Amino acid sequence: MVGHLQVEGVNMIYGEIKALDSVTFDFDGGRVATLLGINGSGKTTLLRVLAGLEEPSKGNILFNGKEMKAQYLRQISTLVFQKTVMFNTSVYENVAFGLKVRGIRKKEIERKVSQALESVGLTSLEKRKARKLSGGEQQRVALARAFVLEPEILLLDEPTANLDLANAVTIENVIKKMRAREACTIILATHNLHQAKRLSDKIAHLHYGRILEVAGPEDFFTHPSNQTTKKFINGELQF
Repeated sequence: MVGHLQVEGVNMIYGEIKALDSVTFDFDGGRVATLLGINGSGKTTLLRVLAGLEEPSKGNILFNGKEMKAQYLRQISTLVFQKTVMFNTSVYENVAFGLKVRGIRKKEIERKVSQALESVGLTSLEKRKARKLSGGEQQRVALARAFVLEPEILLLDEPTANLDLANAVTIENVIKKMRAREACTIILATHNLHQAKRLSDKIAHLHYGRILEVAGPEDFFTHPSNQTTKKFINGELQF
């Protein structure tokens, strides 16, 4: 069973800026949770904290009831950034890199990479230079690079931003398949309200570092209890 992730009273302070303000949220194991909010709301900051890339200024992250410091979060979570960085080598080698660092045997690497590339529809491009691919194809390589590590927590920061429709649909379908398999807990940050509605089991609205509303997609979009959330859904807040 996929583990349960909890965020308890997390603050993140940079000088005089409070990027996260007493954030508390439960992430259901094996499900998709989406973070929505305007630019500067704290979505990426929260993903970085959950990925173990930053220690919160205050508060706790728990996994299956156990407190997780950044060094342990880095062992169980993987963050796919909005702007993808490819190594200057083949698609195959990009996906295999993390496994090689972990000392996985060659045959096992071949099997895992093959499965990961198949899952994102890039099997035929495994020998291509990753940096020569389109932006959408590179984003799919980045997803495969994350999948192959079999993280307990998969963090996606605007995974379809600025992509053409075909690549965006492919990436959404991959997320749906992982959700169906309950392969890991997926936490997605996006500006796309329709995408959030399609993919999410739970949605949290972040606004200037605070969570204003948490609900399932139907209640979130049809019966929001917070007035600022209602304005956000209706397009009355600037992105």
